[in-house]
Amino acid sequence: MTTTPHPPRPWRGVLVATALPLRDDLSVDHDAYAAHCAWLVENGCDGVVPNGSLGEYQVLTPEERARVVETAVAAIGGERVMPGVAAYGSAEARRWAEQARDAGCASVMLLPPNAYRADGRSVLAHYAEVAKAGVPVVAYNNPIDTKVDLVPELLAELHAEGYIHAVKEFSGDVRRAYRIAELAPDLDLLIGADDVLLELAIAGAKGWVAGYPNALPRATVELYRAAVAGDLGTAKKLYEQLHPLLRWDSKVEFVQAIKLSMDIVGRPGGACRPPRQPLLPEQEAAVRSATEQAVAAGLA
Repeated sequence: MTTTPHPPRPWRGVLVATALPLRDDLSVDHDAYAAHCAWLVENGCDGVVPNGSLGEYQVLTPEERARVVETAVAAIGGERVMPGVAAYGSAEARRWAEQARDAGCASVMLLPPNAYRADGRSVLAHYAEVAKAGVPVVAYNNPIDTKVDLVPELLAELHAEGYIHAVKEFSGDVRRAYRIAELAPDLDLLIGADDVLLELAIAGAKGWVAGYPNALPRATVELYRAAVAGDLGTAKKLYEQLHPLLRWDSKVEFVQAIKLSMDIVGRPGGACRPPRQPLLPEQEAAVRSATEQAVAAGLA
């Protein structure tokens, strides 16, 4: 008896939602970005997610956004690159999925419609349109920022229709993991917020779309691998050490915080494009202190 092999699932493992290095004039430093993608893979990460919120895609020109994807593919190979293809319109999101496909990417990540509080019919139509690009789609549920909630029942419907293959879960409600597994057992759950990593790993997550590996890849990858392997002694210790940083991934200032941590450990973090502003002094002090403690503990 022969069995049909399962198609590849390139979204599994640790995929880093990459921060985007900017020069002093706030232009994109593509050389630094290519080197950063390669460094992440060299330090144990499985791939990258360009053009997510951490990559400041909303303030990039179309030309910059396309080149960021091409830069990542050239640096580490398309099978390791899962670009964010979010856009206000379904046709535009489909075009970004086609661009990613043509650049050689193996999958894409897609928010629901977020120009307004879309209903279920609109969400289904949006994912149906982007799925026509022919590249596997990972849904991104972020009801905190988008005001559109991909609840487990809606995710199960999207999966049953063949529109999505996995979901990055950022709601923070770890109870959803079990409901998703009941309704859509073949839908891969990806950890979407750094500060619920351990809880979602225990609940059966198959991957992590991650923020803080931008600054501390080896320690955070070790945390993820231990958590999904059930090595809770190792995972709990690392989680407690890293959580003062991981919780910044769920704060409004997550881009600035992660870039500051990158600066501290000698990576190309730097400034953000407006309207994002620098951290307040007390915020900067908190991030700096937590990062320096992680470095002192040998986690960098």
